[in-house]
Amino acid sequence: MLAPEVPMSHSVAGEPPSAGRRAAPLTTAVYSATEWDLLISLPGRVLVTAAASGPGRTDRGVLANLAGLDAVAAGRAFDSDLVRAVVAAIYARPDGTPPPAERLTDLVGLLAACRAASRVLRRRADPADSAAYRQWVQSVAARVCRAVPGPGERREDQPTTPADRRFLDHLGAALGLG
Repeated sequence: MLAPEVPMSHSVAGEPPSAGRRAAPLTTAVYSATEWDLLISLPGRVLVTAAASGPGRTDRGVLANLAGLDAVAAGRAFDSDLVRAVVAAIYARPDGTPPPAERLTDLVGLLAACRAASRVLRRRADPADSAAYRQWVQSVAARVCRAVPGPGERREDQPTTPADRRFLDHLGAALGLG
């Protein structure tokens, strides 16, 4: 099954040109079906892995999952054609088509997928779209890690545990953000 070709274009600064200002050349990238599937499945994998328990981390429950879903949905308002297209594709997926469960919480596999997505974006995407996508994916994990279980509690200053901070550091490095 072929994914639709998704052309992405953006000014070099990631913003539309102002009146009277000459626009930078547009970059167009078309993703293969495999590349597109990687880009649209990565935010969900990050959400599930960030919410899962692990050494030094506890299962965060419903609040964390809601925070992650909210962070994914927030991509609709990004100033990036790529991020908005990925969010639209995520919401357009038929029910029951997430990646296999055995891949969802595998940290090593997730970090490898992040590095692969970064390589795809480096080759194919406008630099502003690439940066926006990678920062958005990191923000999904950060919002999940900062969600504290309990009635309405949220800790915005830092992740709740040193293990969460290590997870976010590893994720950021795999996404080429740090």
